[in-house]
Amino acid sequence: MVVVAVKEAGRRALHGTAGHSDGRHSPDGDSAPAIYVHGQPARTAASARSLEQAAARLTEPDLATGKTVRLTNYLADPVELKLLHMVTGDPRRTPSLVLFGNTDFWLSSGSASCGASCVSEPVGTDAWNHGTVGPQINTTWLGLVGPGVARGGVDNSTWSDHTDIQPTMMDLLGLRDDYVPDGRVLAEVLDPAAVPDAPRADHGTLLRLGQVYNQLESAVGTFGLATLQASTRALASESPRDATYTQIESQLQRLGRDRDRVAARTRAALDGVAFNGQPLDEGQARALIQQGEHLLDQAAQLAS
Repeated sequence: MVVVAVKEAGRRALHGTAGHSDGRHSPDGDSAPAIYVHGQPARTAASARSLEQAAARLTEPDLATGKTVRLTNYLADPVELKLLHMVTGDPRRTPSLVLFGNTDFWLSSGSASCGASCVSEPVGTDAWNHGTVGPQINTTWLGLVGPGVARGGVDNSTWSDHTDIQPTMMDLLGLRDDYVPDGRVLAEVLDPAAVPDAPRADHGTLLRLGQVYNQLESAVGTFGLATLQASTRALASESPRDATYTQIESQLQRLGRDRDRVAARTRAALDGVAFNGQPLDEGQARALIQQGEHLLDQAAQLAS
């Protein structure tokens, strides 16, 4: 038996709990609650902006450390949620705000007056294992075994996403779907002898193309985390006429359009090689890698 354990950062590991749209500001309990402002006003409405600014200022005592800390690590409105693939086809399911909380806290709704403290340490509640943004929460393990899987042992370097599991399984089984998957075949874990000649000839370029694709598309990839940081700065800002918010949100929207265009072309190229027997167009692949890396650099600059 050959087992490859791949450290995995998953797109679906970063999520907010769906709240309810019938309250004034109604979240469900979570470490990353989704909050719906009553009436679902535009993201630029005063009611939405004041809520975001207030959320950014929240502090509470951390019972684990004894220090007062910020409750909010990151904030995302519909602009950033779209970049993180957290917007569905139903606009009523899109929250006004997702608050990605401090990893030491579980957040829930309650009375406006907490009494002596709004913080407690309950016993026998949910396991601390999901919800917000943090490597200890967003990192899981993927085990692969069987014909076509390389003898790699425990692998702490390969970066994968939840959406990569299905296409990798289909490729190993010699099967294909009637749609283009969101993920990619994890070429890093395949036995070279099991890889068709065409992809093997371009293995280095193909590998880099897939890695750039992951960092562009995964919610906890380089692009997602950088834009989330920029989004937090925008939503927390209180500049005159909301100039900082407007500027950053506009840049995020532009980056999102460019990312979607490059990612769609990259996805098609990867799928063509894996499932349609198409040779990798070396020139196109290198151009897509360059465009993808440029977008990652732009996102990092916006975050800083």
